[in-house]
Amino acid sequence: MIRVLVVDDEPLARDRLRRQLEALPGFDVAGEAGNGTEALKAAARLRPDVVLLDIRMPGMDGLEAARHLELLATPPAVVFTTAYGEHALEAFDRHAVDYLLKPIRAERLAAALASCARINRAQLSALADTDDASARTHLCARRHGDLVMVPVDDVIFFQADQKYVRVVYRDGELLLEESLKSLHEEFGERFERIHRNALVAREALRALVHNGGVLRVELTGSDEQLEVSRRHAAALRAMLRGGG
Repeated sequence: MIRVLVVDDEPLARDRLRRQLEALPGFDVAGEAGNGTEALKAAARLRPDVVLLDIRMPGMDGLEAARHLELLATPPAVVFTTAYGEHALEAFDRHAVDYLLKPIRAERLAAALASCARINRAQLSALADTDDASARTHLCARRHGDLVMVPVDDVIFFQADQKYVRVVYRDGELLLEESLKSLHEEFGERFERIHRNALVAREALRALVHNGGVLRVELTGSDEQLEVSRRHAAALRAMLRGGG
């Protein structure tokens, strides 16, 4: 029996998909979710074989959720559901990602489930480009086998740590297998570079202090004082004075 997780912010759309799945032999509805965040929690708990994933949802959308689903120990296959027009669907065809166009027909659902394959990082990146996707709302990492989700709004700073990036947030910290450069490109409007190895949330910047002959920044929400490089000191001073 193939277990399917149904994700859509519209209850009526979920009901329709559930009824269609119940009519298909060999498939079982493992659960439902109303947005991307709920989908990640449900997928980690239920371990479905397939996720039927709506693209446009408030908060965390389907593209972001699919990116995070890859971090699960056993990632499910993903089939997007969408109300896109024909022009946008051509982009999906080019990247070989299966999709279901709403309203979803039973025979099309059966065909997609029979042939679905796991989406890869290159396909997700290409889809994000065609969808003009915004920066992620959450960061995800595996910790002791569990999926940990951190709202980007809660992040105080990113700090490079060998091949990982250390993320310090309001309730703790975690390690990401991403580069500081890519995080800066994605979240540069909200985080300030203070050193080649650190990005700090602009809202967390409190004051500059000299400690042991080194210029450091004090942060709201953390007792750590991070070093500020000479290259970034002037811009940081201007920002804290309200001039940048």
